Amino acid sequence: MALLLNEIIWGEPLLPIVQDPAWEAEVRRRSGHVSEVDLRVAPSHWLREAAQAATGFHPSVISERLCRIGNMVTAQENACRYCYGANRAYMKVLGYSEAFIQSVERDVQAAEADERERAFIAFCRNLARSRPRPSRAARDSLLGLGYTQAEVTEMAFVIASCCFYNRVSTLIACPPERKFESMANGPVGRLLGLAGSLLRLFGFGKGRAQAEAPIDAASLSAGRFGAILTPLANLPAARFMKSALDGAFESEVLDRTAKGLMFAVIARTLNSPLCESEAAKLLAGEGVGSAEVESALSTLHSSRLRPSESGLLSWARDTVYYETPEIQRKTGALAAGLDNATLLEAIGVAALANATVRFAMLLE
Repeated sequence: MALLLNEIIWGEPLLPIVQDPAWEAEVRRRSGHVSEVDLRVAPSHWLREAAQAATGFHPSVISERLCRIGNMVTAQENACRYCYGANRAYMKVLGYSEAFIQSVERDVQAAEADERERAFIAFCRNLARSRPRPSRAARDSLLGLGYTQAEVTEMAFVIASCCFYNRVSTLIACPPERKFESMANGPVGRLLGLAGSLLRLFGFGKGRAQAEAPIDAASLSAGRFGAILTPLANLPAARFMKSALDGAFESEVLDRTAKGLMFAVIARTLNSPLCESEAAKLLAGEGVGSAEVESALSTLHSSRLRPSESGLLSWARDTVYYETPEIQRKTGALAAGLDNATLLEAIGVAALANATVRFAMLLE
């Protein structure tokens, strides 16, 4: 069973707060609150935009209720103290009862949840955990309960994007948002929860489309990891994935070969031939042949990496399955040989690779 909030051991932050007044003003404009994550990923333009997009995502075909439950369950499975606490508190503010939240996090049958919702919760846990990796049968079982293909695709994206944000928060060891958690569990939180319950009663949380124009299948298939992104065509999630992948691979902090190898290692660890193939295509474009890729995957070493990056591939593998204290210790060890900008980029790439591969697994 996944750990409860007070059972997660959490380390000290591995990256500092970086003040960027213009970025902080933009975050306040978008969401009203600058989080610990926002402050610590600020130096990386692609990563800070991806983190903001992940937390600001609103589903277009599934309900906000499923999205919120999925966020909390995924954070719990990933033992992310930061995200688990924040999402749990946010559910309280939205009016979910403590009894319902506890039933979800303790994985017991909830009186407020029907069969379809319980199946969704199980799907969240299985995809977030990915041990063993979920099969297409997991997707088909949801379709058999009446969910549409678009709904299942968006569910998978929600879980994958949470896995992305959970890893960013965990690998940095962002301090929990304790003020928000305390407020949500106090008198103010109870009043807000009552208001949230009324809003949900009168239709809040049915899902709403985001304002950006949709991206079509042709545009997605022509880009990086196109075979994986194509199922997201015309869904708001497509913009998140495409923008994050383009931003990550266009950044020059780590070269594309290092990032492609990280993706390939994570794909191999999660047994995703589709994602491994897409990473190999990208690496071929950088002049890295299949034999060299296979050698890197087998040994977790590559002469293409700088000496300071020699531990990058073994660390990337360890971000797939981990105990929180141990992965934070390993990230601290990796940090000893890297500057902050390189460490932040590596964290973002590892998190994005874990998200991309988990989404890809349902296509195989």
